[in-house]
Amino acid sequence: MSTVRRNFGEFQVTGLTHAYGGVPVLEDCSLEVPRGKLTVLVGPSGCGKTTLINILAGYEAPAGGRVLLDGQPVGGPGPDRLVVFQETALFPWMTVEQNVAFGCRVRGMPAGEMRERVQAVLVKVGLSDFQAKYPSQLSGGMQRRAELARAMVNDPKVLMLDEPFRGLDAMTRSIMQEFYVGLFEEVGRTNLFITHDLEEAVFLADRLLIMTYRPGRIKEVIEVDLPRPRTFQVMATQRYNDIRQHALELLFEEASKAFEAGSKAAFDLVDGLARAAGRQ
Repeated sequence: MSTVRRNFGEFQVTGLTHAYGGVPVLEDCSLEVPRGKLTVLVGPSGCGKTTLINILAGYEAPAGGRVLLDGQPVGGPGPDRLVVFQETALFPWMTVEQNVAFGCRVRGMPAGEMRERVQAVLVKVGLSDFQAKYPSQLSGGMQRRAELARAMVNDPKVLMLDEPFRGLDAMTRSIMQEFYVGLFEEVGRTNLFITHDLEEAVFLADRLLIMTYRPGRIKEVIEVDLPRPRTFQVMATQRYNDIRQHALELLFEEASKAFEAGSKAAFDLVDGLARAAGRQ
């Protein structure tokens, strides 16, 4: 399986705007996802993180703005951009090997090359001894590794992950974070990782993008200069805590706005119901 760095992609996003039902979700959102870097996007709930990743993947067309991958406009889904979602998307009737090979088979890859790629990536994610198992026979962490393998085997230019470890227990999540960061450091692929967990974000990132509350835009870019290879021991360092504290202050400002907006909406709803009841 090729891991040549020139095959990795780079996003340039300018002035992105999007809305649902007249409610603005993204507004003048501009960012870069540099080649071969692990960029992590974090923001308050409802700020448009998942909408942004859907637009970058080509699943949705933005209302305005421009998305370029290696200088070319993104006009729809493509094998150069693959997404690992929050919910497992493994086919329950297929073995691990069949699940991982699925994309290669759909693309018509020759059987010999497909087998070689699949076996190589299963070794890389530590699932070669479980290739004949079905998803229901795997732990949550193993299912997440199988998801990563299915994306990696297709050798995308950019791998995007939308809270892929959400729902795992705390210990399994920590193990998966360290496993994933080691995998990134080995392969060096361009990654865009979305999370609501600030500790996870700082631990993983080369670059940390803080989003504003709705409508979402990039509030600040933080360069995370923690050393690699990276293990959880880095979380005990002063530099980690300094970065985390700065990011926390930025996020707290935006989370407060989200809380105030939610409280006002709840008050308006209750007030409206009370007024309606009074007219009856």
